[in-house]
Amino acid sequence: MTTTSTARRRRPMLRERRRETWYAIAFVLPAAIGFVAFYLVPAVRGVWLSFTNYDLFSPGEFVGGENYAKIVDDHVFWNALLVTLEYVVVNIGLQTAVALLLAALMQRLARSLVIRGILLVPYMVSGVVVALLWQWLLDYQIGIVNNALDFIGLPRQSFFGDPALAIFTVAFINVWKSMGYTALLLFAGLQAIPKDVYEAAAIDGASEVKAFWRVSLPLLRPVLALVLIISLIGSFQIFDTIAVTTKGGPVNATRVIYYYIYDLAFNRYDFGYASAIALVLFVILIGITLIQLRLTRANKSDLA
Repeated sequence: MTTTSTARRRRPMLRERRRETWYAIAFVLPAAIGFVAFYLVPAVRGVWLSFTNYDLFSPGEFVGGENYAKIVDDHVFWNALLVTLEYVVVNIGLQTAVALLLAALMQRLARSLVIRGILLVPYMVSGVVVALLWQWLLDYQIGIVNNALDFIGLPRQSFFGDPALAIFTVAFINVWKSMGYTALLLFAGLQAIPKDVYEAAAIDGASEVKAFWRVSLPLLRPVLALVLIISLIGSFQIFDTIAVTTKGGPVNATRVIYYYIYDLAFNRYDFGYASAIALVLFVILIGITLIQLRLTRANKSDLA
């Protein structure tokens, strides 16, 4: 009798669980279909294309590791990789430093939602729009920046035409666009640090600057590691700003690896070789990310 009554009570629970399972599947299914259709299938096809000589006009034949062997002697690839690394170092270094400063200022001086919203505005604007805006501002003839330099007696600068300035200009544009978002991530991390830690540091005689270096930064390590990984991957994927402003020039000074892949695939139709370089870039990013996670000990917090 007891067993029968227990079974009867369980039936509605089982039906409810099945119903919740179907609801969960219904919510997850569209995202899963999108992931398979737009990420997984293209990724698998890209791996296959990297072993072929597919060029859009013919089916393509299997060539084994020929595309990967070609990379070794491709001086344009190695130059693009060096330019990309230069951009990554400048972009991440400057963006992280400025974002840390902004986050610290928001933590100590202003916590207004309006200020946070203003900081996030450049990040919400399309990268193409931001590139067009700064292309106009930095134009050699009609740009506001060069007119201001001319007004105060300084020589005009060809920000996008000078090989020595071009990649730094691109980095500056993307720092301006992303620093607000990065600052908000770091600000959220600072908010999670208990106030009594700062109070203890103040009792010990630590100044604001010393408390930031000795307390805030160590406790911010997990968030900082996340920010660095996101910034690193985003920096290696820089494309829109270069496609709008310099198109890889002048003299390959801004031909980053992402733009080189695009040029190979959609201008020269060498999809096989472009896919091989894309796969090499994927492996490089995984390697650097794992090294970052290990060095920053991102899975551990000093709050424990």
